[in-house]
This record gives sequence, structure tokens and C-alpha cells, in this order.
Amino acid sequence: MKNALGSVDTVLLLGGRSEIGLAIVERLVRNGASRVVLALRDPGDTPPAIGGAEVHLVEFDASRPETHGEVIETAVKLVGDLDVVIPAFGVLGSQAVYDDDPVAAVRAVAVNYGGHVSAGLFAARRLREQGHGTLVVLSSVAGVRVRRANFVYGSAKAGLDGFAQGLGDALHGSGARVMIVRPGFVIGRMTRGMSPAPMSSTPGQVADAVVDGLRSGAEIVWVPGMLRAFFAVMRVLPRAIWRRMPR
Repeated sequence: MKNALGSVDTVLLLGGRSEIGLAIVERLVRNGASRVVLALRDPGDTPPAIGGAEVHLVEFDASRPETHGEVIETAVKLVGDLDVVIPAFGVLGSQAVYDDDPVAAVRAVAVNYGGHVSAGLFAARRLREQGHGTLVVLSSVAGVRVRRANFVYGSAKAGLDGFAQGLGDALHGSGARVMIVRPGFVIGRMTRGMSPAPMSSTPGQVADAVVDGLRSGAEIVWVPGMLRAFFAVMRVLPRAIWRRMPR
């Protein structure tokens, strides 16, 4: 089925209650996608509503990588080839909590990095077999240069970003691809109670940028776009100055 995004008809969202993920799915449906699989921890609960699409619910636990391949295959059985796969799960947590409880830090990293490695590899295998499809990896500027204020979270995002770049290179020529999305501070449920940082965005703005990136075939999407130039400078800022950055 052809539409404004070329051939996006089926979408799999891993983390079916993610604000950003659902915002992306809703926009893809507006642009013609007709079949959606929402993979979430408790599919028996009241599911998110997405008007205008055939929606399927499957169980998904980011902390159980041994089940991720089955989730991908179940999605394929429900809707056929996957045009867009969006892993949109993770925890922000608090650096202070992680300092006090290193075990909690390890558990967070296992989801924020390990869960994405597992889901990404299983999804990439399927997309490669199909010969088409895009894996949308939600990275973060927190991983572009890790800050002391959230270095556990940032280090997981740094690992994820590097993984996504390597996976994209590995898929080159297969017909499948990876698009990396690097938002700044996103105002939403995950950051409720925190003061917005400069150049913040909303889930809707991230979703709009993702759709634009899918339409243009972008490999990396910064949200907002001005963060690309900002971090070109931040990457080379002397460490003595960088470590004093408040957030």
C-alpha cells in the first residue's frame, strides 16, 4: 500500500504505552498506515486507542530478551511484513538513586541498553529477511556526550546510539535500514516534575520529526534540529568545563 511515506502500512511499537511511541504511530496512521501491533507489558489492561487502524495487542517485557524474538514473529503473523519497528521503552531513573543502589542502576541499564540490543537484533533479522523496513531507534542527546548529572542513563543511551550506528551499517544494502532519533529533553510523563532544559520538545514534536525523517530517508534525526550544531560544539568542550554542566 503506497501513501505519503512511500510504503508504510504496518507498524510495530515495542513499548505500547510510550508517549513518544504512540505519537509516532498516530501520525503514521494519519499518513496511511493501516495495521498496528502494540507490544506492551499488560495487554489485558485498557489499551491505548488509535483511531483509523487495525490494532493488535501482544505481550512484551523489555527485561526478558529471551522472549523478544517470539514477539517479533507474533507481530508478523498478525500483520505480515513489518514496515516500521519502533522500540520505545526504557526508564529514566535518578542518578542519586543509582549512586545509592548500584543494583538498581544495573537493572535500568539492562532495559535501556540490553533490552534494545535484543529487540533491535531480532527486529533487524526480520527486516533483513523481508528486504525492507525501518527500525526507528530512539536514542538521546544524553548519549552524545554523557553528563555527570545522569551518567548511568546517559551511558546506556551512548551504548544504544553506537549499537544503532553499527546495526545500520550492517543492514546497508539489505533493503532494511536504521533511523536514529536524538531528542533533547522531552516534556512528558517520564520527565514530570523536572524543569525543562533549553531546546526541549514534546512527544508530538519528536513524532513529527520522526515522520519527516522516514519520509526523507534520514539516517539521524535531531529533535529539535538545532541540537545538531549545539552538540558539534559540546562534543569538543574541554572536560573541565563540561563536568560543571548542571544537566
